[in-house]
Amino acid sequence: MSGKPRLHYVNARGRMEPIRWLLAAAGVEVYGDLLFQQVPMVEIDGMKMVQTRAILSYIAGKYNLYGKDLKERALIDMYVEGLADLNELITSNFFQPADKKEEHLATVMDKATTRYFPVYEKVLKGHGQDFLVGNKLSRADVQLLEIILLVEESKPDILAKFPLLQSFKAKTSNIPNIKKFLQPGSQRKLPIQEKDIPRLMQIFH
Repeated sequence: MSGKPRLHYVNARGRMEPIRWLLAAAGVEVYGDLLFQQVPMVEIDGMKMVQTRAILSYIAGKYNLYGKDLKERALIDMYVEGLADLNELITSNFFQPADKKEEHLATVMDKATTRYFPVYEKVLKGHGQDFLVGNKLSRADVQLLEIILLVEESKPDILAKFPLLQSFKAKTSNIPNIKKFLQPGSQRKLPIQEKDIPRLMQIFH
């Protein structure tokens, strides 16, 4: 199969959202087939790929968003894994019992500000460059911006103590392909609404 990649997933963020972000950052238009299936599947270059991390690695390599050598790729993987852990924590809040949501969310926000974001602030401070690795946009930068915006939906002032991440967010959001993705009408999905949670729980559990 050639041409635009075709995405198969539910009409929600979920595990497909990082894939949508990365394809958008690469300037790749996609077909979006909305199917009620739990596992993201992407048709690209004649393959039907599943497993989110494998898909992201392939897209990053194909579109030059995966560093220039093995060392840079290892750093990118390391930063991405940390972001994936934080993403799992945030996403899990939607499936908490109603009486536990507030407490769980507060714990997640605390971990974001004490455990996760300080790492990326330190990386940016350490080399004084605009991007996390090699002073060039990579999948790690795309995922960091995605997570920052996701966390800000729950706590808008989350970056108050992280000036370099504030600057990173501003610059990365204005990269033309990403800026376009952040506009209404793109493949980016809206936040999960409370009314959608029962349906999503049926799909994911």
